[in-house]
Amino acid sequence: MWSDDLVDEANQTRAAVERALGALDVDGELVLTGGASVTGALTKGDIDLHLRVAPGTFPQSIARLRRVYPVASPQSWAATLAVFEVPAARPTGLAVTPVGSEHDRRFCLTWQAIRRDPALLARYNVLKSETVGTDEYEHRKSAFFSAIVSASGHGGGTAGPRPGDGAG
Repeated sequence: MWSDDLVDEANQTRAAVERALGALDVDGELVLTGGASVTGALTKGDIDLHLRVAPGTFPQSIARLRRVYPVASPQSWAATLAVFEVPAARPTGLAVTPVGSEHDRRFCLTWQAIRRDPALLARYNVLKSETVGTDEYEHRKSAFFSAIVSASGHGGGTAGPRPGDGAG
């Protein structure tokens, strides 16, 4: 599926989750990430959201979100990453990171770079078309993202495979 076919639904889902976060008194910047956030990207048809919270509010934000959303990929959780499933018409994931953390930089830098650089988008689409649904997909995607972060000069490329990379 192409991201262009998903963008309206993804933005509606983001808006609905933003309203739900307000009702939970969870403050932060909620952004659409993953393949659905990039024009011309291949996606498996899921929606990825990234909630960027102030570092001091990360623990309390996670506690509030746990009351409402099921935990996703608990093996991927880290000191600066929590991942939840969001009940929606399409599979939707919510990655939560403290602003400025390794995972926050990883998500922001990689998807910004893919949006800016047609060559990176083409490489992402090849990766997606060749490996999605295989055991090697998460490993190869993580290595691709690590290379982008490393090339940016911002470090933080050791996060490993993460659903929050925006499975897109």
